[in-house]
Amino acid sequence: MAAANRLVVFIALISLTSSPALATDGKPLQDYCVADKGGAVPMNGFACKPPQSVTPNDFTFSGLNKPGDTANPAGFKVTLVTVDQIPGLNTQGLSMGRLDFGPGGVNAPHIHPRASEMLIVMEGSLEVGFVTTLPETKLITKVLQAGEAFVFPQALTHYQRNVGKGPAVAISALDSQNPGTQRVVAAVLGSNPKLPVEVVAKALQADNNVAAQLLSKFK
Repeated sequence: MAAANRLVVFIALISLTSSPALATDGKPLQDYCVADKGGAVPMNGFACKPPQSVTPNDFTFSGLNKPGDTANPAGFKVTLVTVDQIPGLNTQGLSMGRLDFGPGGVNAPHIHPRASEMLIVMEGSLEVGFVTTLPETKLITKVLQAGEAFVFPQALTHYQRNVGKGPAVAISALDSQNPGTQRVVAAVLGSNPKLPVEVVAKALQADNNVAAQLLSKFK
């Protein structure tokens, strides 16, 4: 009997850890749970607004038709649509964004720790890629044209670069209401407080002077 119980527990654990619902934000248990951002109770996500106070505006966002301002050093601008912009995304497990690239613009290497991403090019040409984990650290990259899509697996370092002669536009969809973003270089060189110079030097296989100079570029 004890052996049978252990088998049942083992099967239950395997089922739970392999459930797609646990891979991202989980499945909602009701029709909707519009985020109550003023809720006093901290939780993983947001508490729900009372249904009687929910309006159509809680499920609406305007702005994805507007080009982002790419007049910056990266030549890139993202317009995010997460639970912060649409409270009705709370518990729905998805978000999206519009990515605008000027000529030569780059969405620098970054990570979404809580989401996989699918990107479709709407205009122009984008070089896209991601890097696998150790020990291979293989770069998987491709140049996309308008109408083509690409998938970035969850939590892997990835980037996009405009390789066309004009501007480029893409739309991305992510399977989390709050995917999070960590810029790889900014995380290493721009943390607050700063990483020790010696740590950065070892990571970059450079001397301390070079590491200090690089750290000084990120305020």
